[in-house]
This record gives sequence, C-alpha cells and structure tokens, in this order.
Amino acid sequence: MHRISKNFECDYGHRVHNQSLNKEYSIDDCLVCRHLHGHRMTVKVSLEAKELTDNMVTDFKHLNWFKDFIDTVVDHKFIIDVNDPMFEVITGMQCSDIEYTTYQGASFGYFPLGDDPLRNEILESFVIVDFVPTSEELSKWMYGIVEARMAPLGVSVAEISFKETPKSEAIYNGKY
Repeated sequence: MHRISKNFECDYGHRVHNQSLNKEYSIDDCLVCRHLHGHRMTVKVSLEAKELTDNMVTDFKHLNWFKDFIDTVVDHKFIIDVNDPMFEVITGMQCSDIEYTTYQGASFGYFPLGDDPLRNEILESFVIVDFVPTSEELSKWMYGIVEARMAPLGVSVAEISFKETPKSEAIYNGKY
C-alpha cells in the first residue's frame, strides 16, 4: 500500500454546545468550549492506493479542489450545529430560514442573503451542519467529502487528521 498526505490550513470558529467534563480528570470544571471561540486548523488528508498510477498514488494537484473547499466554505467562518440550543440566538435566524447546498461534495446549510449588506455580512459567516462541530466530527465530515470526491480516481482516503491547535489532534479513518 502506498500513501501520500497533504496539509491544509485555515481559521474557523465553533461552539461545542454539549461539552461536559469529568471533574475527576479535569483540573477544573470550566467549560470553555461551550463559548463561541476560534482556532487555526490544520487538516491533513492522507490518501492511499494499492497500485501506483504513473508512479504515484495520485498527483498532489488532484487535491486542489479540497483547498478551494476549505478556502471558500470553511475559512474565517463559524461552524454551527443546527441542533445547538442557542442556534437562533447566535445566528439571529430561524431554522426554517436555512437553505442547504452541496459544494465540492460537502453538504451544509447557509442563510440566503437579502438587501441589507450588514446583515448579509453576518449571514455569510455561518456554515450550518447537523452535528456538533468537534474536531472528531469535523474530521469525519471531511473524510466523507474527500472519500466521495477521490473514489473515481481509484484512490482511497487512509485518514483525515484534524488539528484545532498544534497540540490537539483528532483522526478519522472510516473504520469505526
């Protein structure tokens, strides 16, 4: 088996509305991830193939679409779970206002823009998903996106590594 990897970076925000801590294992019980906050993420896409094509798993340029996805959909956006109890307070919008789309194989929600430029600026800042946007769930979401897009090339996704900080990493490999 041959494997290649490529890293992608961007800034994003999120909130882990269901965060809880076991006091026996925590220094304190401060639930800081429940707050609106941001990170500098690094996503490492690892691809593999049993057989090389033109002496490669695939050309690294075949992942340029993923860079476009990260830059267009995720970079400097706030990723929010539609089921977050504070969804309407944070976004100022109703769940019924959400429209769904697919971009580069990723499904997510957004708010349609109107005539008010200031309101549009707020609405454009949200990426709406149907899961709590933890590192684990974001790596799984991105795994599915990359897997679907790369399958026609005969390339498998070995794993997606998602770092929300340089010291914290979640890895999803599709085997669970």
